[in-house]
Amino acid sequence: MSMIFHFRMLYDEDDYFLREYEVPYDMTLSDFREFIDRDVHYRSDSVTSFFTADSQWNKLEEFTSVDMDMGETEAEGPRVMSDTLLSQILHNNRDRLIYCFDLFGDRAFYLELTGAKKTEAGVEYPRTVATQNDAPDQDHPENAEGHSMFDEAMDEFSDFNGTDTYNDYDD
Repeated sequence: MSMIFHFRMLYDEDDYFLREYEVPYDMTLSDFREFIDRDVHYRSDSVTSFFTADSQWNKLEEFTSVDMDMGETEAEGPRVMSDTLLSQILHNNRDRLIYCFDLFGDRAFYLELTGAKKTEAGVEYPRTVATQNDAPDQDHPENAEGHSMFDEAMDEFSDFNGTDTYNDYDD
């Protein structure tokens, strides 16, 4: 009989947002990410990361959705989500994960392992067991509705008046 992890997921910008999940302990971080994305209605095509976290929510080890290939050994860079099982990185109640769904805006969900139990007959996992409030928009509010960081930078650049004393076309 397999084990099930129970997680509570919060979002720091909305005190009323809550999700509780029950997922197999041998689920990959990649599959967990896809499950969360489906639950909160996010696209799964963006680059994201999970981090293990200490009791103060400080980021520890990183797990990315794409292979960063940053070195010869795993110790030189982040590990890949698809190669990592939840059971390999979580061992005790209150172990924590940070799911950074918006790397540029540094926005994330905070997940805490709140329990483990045996699977129940007739129940399909993974599953959402509690929901409160809608998830935040996936795109950073500043970048929503077609406004990108590039557009913002170009707006600032186009405000530059320059000087008439310099001639680019001097022979």
